[in-house]
Amino acid sequence: MKTYMAKPAEVERKWYVIDASGQTLGRISSEVASILRGKHKPTYTPHVDTGDFVIIINAEQVKLTGDKLNQKMYRYHTGYPGGLKEMDYKTLLQKRPEKAIETAVKGMLPHNRLGNKMYKKLKVYRGSEHPHQAQKPEVRELRG
Repeated sequence: MKTYMAKPAEVERKWYVIDASGQTLGRISSEVASILRGKHKPTYTPHVDTGDFVIIINAEQVKLTGDKLNQKMYRYHTGYPGGLKEMDYKTLLQKRPEKAIETAVKGMLPHNRLGNKMYKKLKVYRGSEHPHQAQKPEVRELRG
């Protein structure tokens, strides 16, 4: 019996809509990262992008447990000397709630060209509207 290896041309991609309202940031991120990688499919192959597209709506209503809202920091560097910028997640969720989810999911994907390809299939929106109705996305409930 031979081991099945998916080929990039054979992969069928679906579109899923996930509602983030009331969900915990880490739990939703790990579930989405798994869908983007394709681990929910029987044809999963580690070196091939077998994942599906994911649309996350209501990004501003995601929750953080404990006192992470005030203590957890989002940091980035501008590239200039002394250019470390940081803000707490309370400010980040007010200004750009999409960025909080995107950063969490990106950290759970492989850190290489394949991971970048997977990350491009993630679409995050604040509010319940999204411009991907033509793809006929399925609503997906998260477990747990």
